[in-house]
Amino acid sequence: MSPMCQYSASDGLPNHWHLVHLGSRAVGGAGLVFTEATAVTPEGRISPQDTGIWSDAHVDAWRPVAAFLADQGAVPAMQLAHAGFKASVYRPWSERTGGVPDAEGGWTPVGPGTEPFTPGYRTPVALDASGIRSVVEAFAAAAERAVAAGFQVVEVHAAHGYLLHEFLSPLSNHRTDSYGGDRAGRMRLTLEVVRAVRAAVGEDVPVLTRVSATDWVEGGLTADDTVVLARELAALGVDLIDCSSGGLNPRGSIPVGPGYQVPFAAQVRREAGVPTAAVGLITEPEHAEEIVASGQADLVLLGRELLRDPYWPRRAAAKLGAEPGWPAQYLRAV
Repeated sequence: MSPMCQYSASDGLPNHWHLVHLGSRAVGGAGLVFTEATAVTPEGRISPQDTGIWSDAHVDAWRPVAAFLADQGAVPAMQLAHAGFKASVYRPWSERTGGVPDAEGGWTPVGPGTEPFTPGYRTPVALDASGIRSVVEAFAAAAERAVAAGFQVVEVHAAHGYLLHEFLSPLSNHRTDSYGGDRAGRMRLTLEVVRAVRAAVGEDVPVLTRVSATDWVEGGLTADDTVVLARELAALGVDLIDCSSGGLNPRGSIPVGPGYQVPFAAQVRREAGVPTAAVGLITEPEHAEEIVASGQADLVLLGRELLRDPYWPRRAAAKLGAEPGWPAQYLRAV
């Protein structure tokens, strides 16, 4: 199950909604269940209603969620995130859109520079050297807390126009210091974060990284850039690259269709020599099976299809001739 924001937390604390939402997918047979993008600092939330993992109170709130997922046979995983210049916005079903003002619980976002994501979003403050160090430290501390809460996998979110992606892309990173300029400079923050996360969780906890393999905009990130990044991440101990795309620039022209991002997972797997996950409009069991069986990716992560049907994995197993393994409580219905 891919990370999918629910915009339903208070002060970053998960609640009964998150337990039931995530727990239902574990009961439904998903082998790996990700939390939504979980902020490493209060200012790293997308909306004031996002979840977080920046304090011990968050550890306590997440612990029963992780325990339930594991009890159902799923691997509980947490995606660690910082929204960067896409932070402090209204949740999708609000009557208003764009930046949330301080008077309504918003805050000033940060980014590689001072350009907002789009008109209507809040203007960010450019991170200085001290701010960058704080971000790296926050990711590492969040990773430690995630493990303390019972999560068995952590994923660093470096995609979809959020902070690490903002530093990676030449479309948003116009810095002239060592965190900007050429590709090596633009990769520096992501690599520092991953190095710190790997050190924080130790060698036994899988560390994944979600990337936007392309910006879908001329002059932006390309799949070839992502291959180079993936090699560097693998050298730091990243176990799998979760290949998504886009999210940084609304001008992107994206050829959306079933499996439209799978070729990125295949290229990174082939050229960087690192396991990958494929995502993006994968809805049919036969398609998911073909992606893995043909070696295009090592995992298939489902998003919206699992919102529509929490039991998709069990139905898919049955359709493909495997044992669906329905819980004993549900056997009378099958």
